[in-house]
Amino acid sequence: MKLLPRQVEAFLARPDPRIRAVLIYGPDAGLVSERALALARAAVPDPNDPFAVSELTGAVLAEEPERLALEAAQATLGAGKRLVRVGGGGDAASPAVERLLAAPATDALVVIAAGDLGSRSSLRRLFEGEDSLAAIACYADDPAMIERLIDQALKAHELRIAPEARADLAARLGADRLQTRGELEKLCLYVGRGRSVSLADVEAAIGDGAAVTPDDVADAACGGDHAALDRAIGHCLRGGEAPLDLLRATARHVQRLHQLRAALDSGQAFESAAARLRPPLFWKRRDATKRQIVAWSAPRLLQALDLLTEAELESKSAGMPVESICARALMRLAQAARAGRAA
Repeated sequence: MKLLPRQVEAFLARPDPRIRAVLIYGPDAGLVSERALALARAAVPDPNDPFAVSELTGAVLAEEPERLALEAAQATLGAGKRLVRVGGGGDAASPAVERLLAAPATDALVVIAAGDLGSRSSLRRLFEGEDSLAAIACYADDPAMIERLIDQALKAHELRIAPEARADLAARLGADRLQTRGELEKLCLYVGRGRSVSLADVEAAIGDGAAVTPDDVADAACGGDHAALDRAIGHCLRGGEAPLDLLRATARHVQRLHQLRAALDSGQAFESAAARLRPPLFWKRRDATKRQIVAWSAPRLLQALDLLTEAELESKSAGMPVESICARALMRLAQAARAGRAA
């Protein structure tokens, strides 16, 4: 059974007793962890009680598929439900779940936490197709959920927040649920109970820990900010971004700048030209883009695209480290932006 997003919170608070096992999966590892813990707490009084809870891994189930049904069939000491928690689940655990279904039902709940599983995953399809199983997907929080998380944190600490600070805060959150909660807690502790959160507070408390994306690399490069570019490149690479993704994100942004420049050269105002961009220009990047376009003529933007294209080709054929090739090209782009601004 596939649980819809609107059904998840109620299910976590009171699991359907007819459900024998739940698969919690998705790219948001923090949300997977949070929901798995919430379900464990709803199932047993103490998720850490060794007499009521069994801990397994996907690797163990791959080697011993019979273990899942055996653990679920064990009796607890005293009254109460049994909980079997499985971490690192994957398709290799599918035979173990099939054996669980073939065994007589018990008063145990199995909770399997997994990473991102595609639509062809045998484990995901098994959980979605059986009435006695439930699958819960965990994707990055949407803007509405981020607003709810902000409200919860502020209310808990009796804080108020200025509109511009709230907008900036929301833009920094959402990649991972646990990280989001951690950043909010850090902000609330920084400000102190019963006060008002300003934009400066947000920047001071979570500026260094905020999510840095390839778009930040593009903005720093096209804006001629060498220091910000160096920080953004390092942050993205440490976070697992591929060097080529940084080049490609920057190339996409340069293409959009070229569209804007053509519109401006034809007599359109910036706001009108920006409103016609597709996909729409994210509001948080609007001011930065407006500053950047001043430094770039249409011919120089085409030269910038050539520079990025050559860097990508070089990275696929040269013996130099890809990171060095990409960083060098992006720094050259930042230098060109500075030169254009000074001209």
